[in-house]
Amino acid sequence: MKIAYTMAPGRGDTDLLLSRVTQRITEMGWRVCGTVQINSERETDGPCDMDVKVLPDGPIIRISQTLGEHSRGCRLDTSALEDAVGHVTQEISKGADVLVINKFGKHEAEGHGFRDVIADALVNNIPVLVGLNQLNLDAFKAFAGGLEVVLNPEENELFEWLEDNCSCSALV
Repeated sequence: MKIAYTMAPGRGDTDLLLSRVTQRITEMGWRVCGTVQINSERETDGPCDMDVKVLPDGPIIRISQTLGEHSRGCRLDTSALEDAVGHVTQEISKGADVLVINKFGKHEAEGHGFRDVIADALVNNIPVLVGLNQLNLDAFKAFAGGLEVVLNPEENELFEWLEDNCSCSALV
């Protein structure tokens, strides 16, 4: 089982890091499936809008809801996230060298979202790289069963892990 995670300290830093890594390996000819997150600041005060780009070629799906200025609830639109899961499932069925998931989040920790896609990739010996935050670390470790590898949030370290664990033809 080849599964690794990374956690960058700043807000949105993991998203930017995974986006750079996926762009780099895509340009090298790797077949990358999964999602990267795109955060867009809003004109009004409040949290950013969150979109995911389904790899390799889209679509881009808004996964955040606008709940109002004083809202404190979870902004994740679980229906939109499940739509992204469906698109990734279709893409990975065409073949993949690596699966990158922007975040193993609360929805995955609760047994939903990309959890089954990740499991299927691992069963099919496709390396998996995920972004993670501290809130879901324990749930992720329980899911990975102690086989996970933690990677520093550095582009070259993520790339080297992928290179060492990917058997894609682009490396030959």
